[in-house]
Amino acid sequence: MHLIDSGRKIMVASGNMHQWDDNHPSKIQIENDIANGDSYLLLENGKPIATWAFIRGPEPTYAIIYNGKWLNPRAYHVIHRVASLPGCHGVMRDLLEWCFSMDGNIRIDTHRDNAVMRHCLAKYGFTYCGIIHLQNGDERLAYQKTSK
Repeated sequence: MHLIDSGRKIMVASGNMHQWDDNHPSKIQIENDIANGDSYLLLENGKPIATWAFIRGPEPTYAIIYNGKWLNPRAYHVIHRVASLPGCHGVMRDLLEWCFSMDGNIRIDTHRDNAVMRHCLAKYGFTYCGIIHLQNGDERLAYQKTSK
């Protein structure tokens, strides 16, 4: 949860005030990711510096996409809940390299205000595909990258 709290602070400091609140992602959600084998850590010198969830699709909120379309209908994994310690560089590169070693078809979504994540997704070759809505109705920008 320390990494999640750190990620939340980084988001707020970069102007992304609304993607994560004090209750999201929740401790229960992170515990479920761990119990399901979907939670991962990036280590530096044996110390956790980043966390994320890497989940086999289908992602229910990705079933309907507006103002665009997915690159393909094939099976995919989703990256959720990326968080790191401040000042850690290369985190997205390292976690994406690992994710693509596991699956060559990956989808991800982010808040419109998450300029840091949007920059990383563009930098690492993700294609903007359209808009999805979370279960609570909140809008997210959806991206996909495939090496298949």
